[in-house]
Amino acid sequence: MDTLEAEKNTVAILGLGKVGTACGYLLKAAGYPVVAVASRSQTSLNQGIAYTGGEPFTRFSEAAMRAECIFITTSDDAIMSICEEISKKGCLRPGKKVIHMSGAGGLDLLEAARTSGANVASIHPLQSFADVEAAIRNIPGSTFGITAQEEIRNWSIRIVRDMGGNPFFVSEEDKPLYHTAACMASNYLTTLIHTVEQIYQSLGLSHDEAIHAFWPLIRGTLRNIEQKGTASALTGPVARGDMSTIRKHMEALHDKLPVYLEAYCAMGILAADLGLEKKTLSEEQAETIKKTLRGGSVNE
Repeated sequence: MDTLEAEKNTVAILGLGKVGTACGYLLKAAGYPVVAVASRSQTSLNQGIAYTGGEPFTRFSEAAMRAECIFITTSDDAIMSICEEISKKGCLRPGKKVIHMSGAGGLDLLEAARTSGANVASIHPLQSFADVEAAIRNIPGSTFGITAQEEIRNWSIRIVRDMGGNPFFVSEEDKPLYHTAACMASNYLTTLIHTVEQIYQSLGLSHDEAIHAFWPLIRGTLRNIEQKGTASALTGPVARGDMSTIRKHMEALHDKLPVYLEAYCAMGILAADLGLEKKTLSEEQAETIKKTLRGGSVNE
């Protein structure tokens, strides 16, 4: 176990968006001295500092100079340039730590810090955040994907646990795949539910009426997945091999909401594979369903 694990370093937060502000709050609550925060937006500084404390700056280098541990929590596209900026300004030296919180980005984004002798890591909370308060509530109990230099692997585990998270390590090469799954679990699930909402609204329901109509179904499905796993939770016409119902669905979408037909067919193909895993479909039934859905034609 390295000596870094025992340290609670001074912290600077560069970028006071939802994640940076929430993590600053949680680190401060866990006993890490947040000595500096920075944002190019004065509004973000004014809003964020109430949560994080620390001296506010509009120049990232001035904040980075004051701390042993620097969190770059800006947009992904800005991480590398900010790291290069603080490196060129002489803010980094051996023993300092520089962390970004991008899900898809690797340690290459922090190469300037590594060249300066700092230790680098990526610590990404596997969670979605609608606002700062939600982020503060949701981060504890969430899993964090960690990609870190060997020298601060133990420290990375410690800081994640101090924020109430559950750490696991993601290799550099697997970060894009790790983030793809996160995107599908959150962003695409949201999009799928929006699609359901649109279909029910096409039947004459208001926005609120549509949500009240299908939300108990979604809640029950998520509960079944949590308790029984995805294969056991799968129900419906694909799981039953009910081709007549599948064709009716395709006909309805083709005639009235064709924009959603391709998504229905793509998800149905994956559901057929899950039905095979559940053993409610034979190989022949699954292949018939997938052939029909791949064609996307209501006449097959």
